[in-house]
Amino acid sequence: MLVLLPPSEGKAPSGRGAPLKPGSLSLPGLAGARAAVLDELVELCSADEEKARAVLGLSEGLRGEVAKNAALRTAGARPAGEIYTGVLYDALDLASLDAAAKRRAARSLLVFSGLWGAVGVNDRIPSYRCSMGVKLPGLGALGAYWREPMAAVMPEAAGDGLVLDLRSSAYAAAWKPKGEVAGRTATVRVLHAQTVDGVEKRSVVSHFNKATKGRIVRSLLTTGARPEGPAELVQALRDLGHVVEAEPPAKAGKPWALDVVVREIH
Repeated sequence: MLVLLPPSEGKAPSGRGAPLKPGSLSLPGLAGARAAVLDELVELCSADEEKARAVLGLSEGLRGEVAKNAALRTAGARPAGEIYTGVLYDALDLASLDAAAKRRAARSLLVFSGLWGAVGVNDRIPSYRCSMGVKLPGLGALGAYWREPMAAVMPEAAGDGLVLDLRSSAYAAAWKPKGEVAGRTATVRVLHAQTVDGVEKRSVVSHFNKATKGRIVRSLLTTGARPEGPAELVQALRDLGHVVEAEPPAKAGKPWALDVVVREIH
């Protein structure tokens, strides 16, 4: 099983250890593309703070993120699973997993990134600020920039098992499974169900959507569930107590779309 995650906008501080070693990152086929983004981001943030802030879409209060990007090559690195914070990662709580679940996480989780393309949770990276929605002056929109490099490496990374795609739309744009891989891919939407005047209404609540996705991944890791495909995933999630609605796609080679329905937001 391969699980595709979005990053978090906010990130923990860089570590105090050794700086980034690009050759140590997962998906080595992305090395050239990563180097190009890193070079332009560091150059941009080292040259003109105001321009960099505008390109990155940073508010006045986030001005310090520009200097952080300028120092990416020398900043200490730490595991990506520690760098990414926020609602999904709080619910996932990688640090508290037992040893077996941590090994499963290292094998199965990939975090998509505007700067790195995608990294494993044990890959050591510095803290940075560069979303997939950024348009760098030289490379253009990162969502489009990453499509070709990701298309070259992701089919092999997906192997022959289930692909659980929990990315937000901006990060999903960087790689869309096709053909046989798409047929064993499942996307998940979390819906909050409320009954108002006897009528059930459903909506997407961003905070709880992220938290529920984090809990789903955690439960799969801690139980050691190994669904072979989308249909088996639906059953596994139901066995774990989730209310899941899903139907096979109308055409072969299309991803499954799963709705996880929740009634209590916490």
